[in-house]
Amino acid sequence: MANGQEKHCRAPQRRAIQPFCTLISCAQLADALDAVDDQGASALRVVDCRFDLRETDAGRRGYAHSHIPGAVYAHLDEDMSGPIVPGQTGRHPLPEPAEFARAVARLGISNGSQVALYDDSGGGIAARMWWMLRWVGHEAVALLDGGWDAWIAAGLPLRSGIEAREPGDYRANPRPELVVDADEMLAKTASGGALVIDARAADRFRGENETLDPLGGHIPGASNLPFADNLRDGCFRETAELAARFGELMGNRRPSEVIFYCGSGVSACHNALAMAHAGLGEARLYPGSWSEWITDPNRPTAQG
Repeated sequence: MANGQEKHCRAPQRRAIQPFCTLISCAQLADALDAVDDQGASALRVVDCRFDLRETDAGRRGYAHSHIPGAVYAHLDEDMSGPIVPGQTGRHPLPEPAEFARAVARLGISNGSQVALYDDSGGGIAARMWWMLRWVGHEAVALLDGGWDAWIAAGLPLRSGIEAREPGDYRANPRPELVVDADEMLAKTASGGALVIDARAADRFRGENETLDPLGGHIPGASNLPFADNLRDGCFRETAELAARFGELMGNRRPSEVIFYCGSGVSACHNALAMAHAGLGEARLYPGSWSEWITDPNRPTAQG
């Protein structure tokens, strides 16, 4: 595959893209790649979010080797995280909204863009970008259902090399109501004033096989809904199944009474997306998550 060359070429069609706000299928994304507006430009922005926590440049190398045509690359540490403050923050703290807006603009995204995101981790990384765009007020953002693996399996076009877009003009409209900090988490868990859900695998929730953080366990009072169980055969479950999964724990609680967390505020966003896709509304996120929680030895922890 030659650098910068697609496997297949199709003539652009002058038509609008319907808004996608949670998931977009491979067929829908392939169709949207051809769409242009009245000025002959595309409002679609595709972002490759592949990332490996243990080999942090692997995603960028994979992107350079092959990616969805038109995609630019976003790095979890560089584009979706703020500075780590040892002893105070978790492994992937949120950046300031204005700084994230600048990163979004560098990717060629403007307020009117339809954004499609993908990774090769079942959406576990791309969902962080989805949530962060929602956090700064962007609604037309969707995850590619099935991700990179589904795109490859469908035999859809690929391109190699590094792509860049003209910078966008992105203006953030932050939504602080979506965020919970450690103090509020402590108050909510002590009072039972929220449904707190841990998105990590069950063994890490119990405090077993912890390899990323110095202490294993979970926030006392939390329930465990591993994000990977939102999927079946690599794609998101049907909306009715997702609604049953989250609704069983929610009961009569409002969406704003649900708080998701994980190890560092990344995979928890997958649960937030799944809950929104199921039509249950927008939950809140504790971005610091377990890796921030345990920086203060006075915060309670639980195992088992």
